[in-house]
Amino acid sequence: MLSITKTILKNLITNEDYLRKVQPFVISDYFEDNSEKLVFNTISDYIAKYNALPTPESIEIDLNNNTKAYQKDIDKAKEIVSDISSDTSKTPEAWLLDKTEAFCKNRALEIAILDSYQIVTEEKEGKGTRDRGIIPSLLSKAISVCFDPNVGHDYLDQYDDRYDAYHEPKARLSWGIKDFDKITNGGIPSKTLTVLIGGVNVGKTLAMCSFATNFLKQGKNVLYITLEVQQYEIGRRIDANALDVDIDEILELPENSYKKKLQKLKSAITTGKLVIKEYPTASASATNFKHLLEELKLKKNFIPDVIFIDYINICASARVKVSNKGGLYEYIKLIAEELRGMAVEYNTRVFTATQLNRSGFGDSDPDLTHVAESFGLPATADFMAVIINNDKLESLNQYSIKQVKNRFGNATVHKRFNIGVDRSRQRLYELSGNSSTTSVSGSGVTIKKFGKKHEMSEEEEKIAISKEHGSEAYKPAYSSATRQFGSRKQKFEKFKYE
Repeated sequence: MLSITKTILKNLITNEDYLRKVQPFVISDYFEDNSEKLVFNTISDYIAKYNALPTPESIEIDLNNNTKAYQKDIDKAKEIVSDISSDTSKTPEAWLLDKTEAFCKNRALEIAILDSYQIVTEEKEGKGTRDRGIIPSLLSKAISVCFDPNVGHDYLDQYDDRYDAYHEPKARLSWGIKDFDKITNGGIPSKTLTVLIGGVNVGKTLAMCSFATNFLKQGKNVLYITLEVQQYEIGRRIDANALDVDIDEILELPENSYKKKLQKLKSAITTGKLVIKEYPTASASATNFKHLLEELKLKKNFIPDVIFIDYINICASARVKVSNKGGLYEYIKLIAEELRGMAVEYNTRVFTATQLNRSGFGDSDPDLTHVAESFGLPATADFMAVIINNDKLESLNQYSIKQVKNRFGNATVHKRFNIGVDRSRQRLYELSGNSSTTSVSGSGVTIKKFGKKHEMSEEEEKIAISKEHGSEAYKPAYSSATRQFGSRKQKFEKFKYE
């Protein structure tokens, strides 16, 4: 009777259906015997080159032509090929798949344990080149070895599953702002990469902290990775939002008052957690982030629904060293691919940000051509939106948002809209009203009625602005403009009617 390893080798050359199912999961390191490993590698090389099952004869010929292996291993490998080819019995496929999966799991775990022991030993001897922090990741990866039963979605037969997925309320994560939910058909799907774009100090981190707080309050697990701003500063910004306290007053809160507010927040959020992790600038890549995810899962049972990475331009690539990068365009594209791949692998959502280039920073209507350093980034991202700010918008406590790429909805609908911003609370908020009647543009307030110029009283003006942008938007705009320009007449000469 053949051993499990020889049974696996036998079916790799006789059972194509079995081969296709297990090939992605079986690796040569799982074979402890050098001769069996040699047979497996010979089979794998043949399949890779010809996309077909090898015959015993072709394997033997390839073994004879092998100039790198020891002759004793080649001779034993030919004996193994003779044994497995002479066995004409048929193995039940269901049993074989179960046994093959168990074999792979056991060997993966054995290898991970030995590798972990070697890391610790080398570290003690002062010869270590690997951080023992990767050990949890090695073990977790080994434990998670599993044959994927999903061979794809059958479009015509599995339409019920597809329809249910369309209408699954948990399938999309609400932004907490209606305009964003509107353009993304209810929110952000999993396995996606979202990129916010803005100039220097425009509010990218503010926006990400605001959305992170929104998701936390929805009871979601949020991981915030910062590569620029210190982790406790990120915490302070989220404190201002979540605790409804002016950011400049956070440090002045008495300890008891601060603790009471946090306990109240904690009691209101029963299912979600927020973890903030800081890395030195340009030091961490998707590989580091994956190790972190594995550790959080093992140590805290924490699996994030969304990951914020602040921000992509100061990440490292897991595949290319900085010194070897062929240019920033290609380098940032590689990082984007790695982050999106992580989102898919871990069934989560990744948020990040990037900067406008010099020409985009001064443009009132920036687009994808103004993305700093990489035009390859838009090719990878699923959703991209520009955060636009200027003196007029700032006086209204608003940002203008322009969507420039949208795989979640129709990018031509509601392409540009305004949202409120409370900088003291580090918070974005939705504005009320109907944008078809009034709008705030980059050049100031524009009030339209039936497409014609319309003279309004002060009260009508107040109602028009408040209806569109909320009463909270009118007050700062009006008071600021009054201080700057004096009378209502002077003010609205600055905010010209069209």
